[in-house]
Amino acid sequence: MPTIQTVLGPRDIATLGRTLIHEHVLIGYPGWFMDTRMPPFVRHEALARVVDAFQQLHAYGVKTVVDPCPMDLGRDVGFVAEVAQRTGLNLITATGVYMESQGIPFTLRPLETDAIADIFQKEIEDGIGLSGIRPGLIKIATGDGVVSDYERKMLTAASRAAKRTGLVLLSHTENCSCGHDQIDIVTGEGIAASRLLVGHSCGRDDHPYQASLARRGAYVGFDRFGIEIFNSDASRTKNVKQMIDAGLRDHLLLSHDKVNCWLGSIPGVGDPAQVDHVVPNWKMTHLFENIFPALRDMGVSDADLDHIVTDNPRRYFAQM
Repeated sequence: MPTIQTVLGPRDIATLGRTLIHEHVLIGYPGWFMDTRMPPFVRHEALARVVDAFQQLHAYGVKTVVDPCPMDLGRDVGFVAEVAQRTGLNLITATGVYMESQGIPFTLRPLETDAIADIFQKEIEDGIGLSGIRPGLIKIATGDGVVSDYERKMLTAASRAAKRTGLVLLSHTENCSCGHDQIDIVTGEGIAASRLLVGHSCGRDDHPYQASLARRGAYVGFDRFGIEIFNSDASRTKNVKQMIDAGLRDHLLLSHDKVNCWLGSIPGVGDPAQVDHVVPNWKMTHLFENIFPALRDMGVSDADLDHIVTDNPRRYFAQM
């Protein structure tokens, strides 16, 4: 059985267990430190809060969490490793970059595509910075409705790095768009669509779109449960049931995209302390406390649910 790189070293993929495929230990948007109105980041206090949040997952049998924070969103793999050490969870981190409008395009835009692929590959093979921590997957991202030239270059470079190293790819999509563009770019570089998770595909009530991604072989991320400012959880739950009924259970991956620690302010929101008032169900236990019971009431079996959160992540990573 192949292994997966966690922040504490390689683990047998067979031991991953219940997996949340898209959550964040810590996020900081570019220039987060410039907003002097925000309270300072106190590492030990933030670490205690995050550890407490992750410890709650043990009650629901979760053993693994993927944190696909890209290079340019405040990624701190040392912080993630401390959370893993204190909680006993498998935490998997990423290389790669965010979409052009919210990332840091200045540094990589002038480089040739293969040079960018080399940068990703070096992290994968040698570790991130001096930490020795190796990513377990590659993050890609596109903006709303159109893939920019910069994003196309980043996706192509990420696909080439994936081809060289064998890692899988996990994506951000904006407003539930450009999933097919992502599949086209990845498969155009010789990567099977099954090695791509098209993230945030639950951003609107659009079963035909979601099913069309799965029918091309990609994994489909219903990974923003609890963020009801984009789409209601009732809609997401209905769409999950439709995917199961359509025979596409094997392509589903679930999560919340919960950010457990914000560096600085949140664009469009401001003070992170306001988040709980805006999205009160946005927590990493929401699936198990609220969404799974709702799906059971709709006729989804425990076997289906366990297959989606245990077997599907294992098969996704086993392709490496």
